[in-house]
Amino acid sequence: MFRGFATLNLYADDLVAARDWYAQVFGVQPYYAYPAAQPAYVEFRIGDDADEIGIIDRRWAPPGAAAGPGGAVLHWHVDDLHGTLERLLELGATEYQPVTEHGDGAGFVTASVVDPFGNILGIMHNPHWLALHTAEPAA
Repeated sequence: MFRGFATLNLYADDLVAARDWYAQVFGVQPYYAYPAAQPAYVEFRIGDDADEIGIIDRRWAPPGAAAGPGGAVLHWHVDDLHGTLERLLELGATEYQPVTEHGDGAGFVTASVVDPFGNILGIMHNPHWLALHTAEPAA
């Protein structure tokens, strides 16, 4: 049974630069690095659910893993999609998919960028996610 998102792994040729870029994007430092002195892996906990994002030195990527954008796109809910997209572009990301509305005006809007390390980062305004995380607890 699927229980929820556990860890998103991204890859980078320059792990230190990727760590620093994502620390700037998220506004926090990674809480874990292994090994500590010369990391091959760093990990952040982000958002309301403290979701894990691990960044791995590309030398440890699975065989055949693309060095460029590709694969699935995980979309993070953001409250200000346009502002978040603008900030990512200012920090050196490039547009991958433009702002796109889905669902006949139901409020589902996505965009994605390629980070400076070749990974796709999706962002989304998602009314379903927002309703789940702002619902009043049951009495």
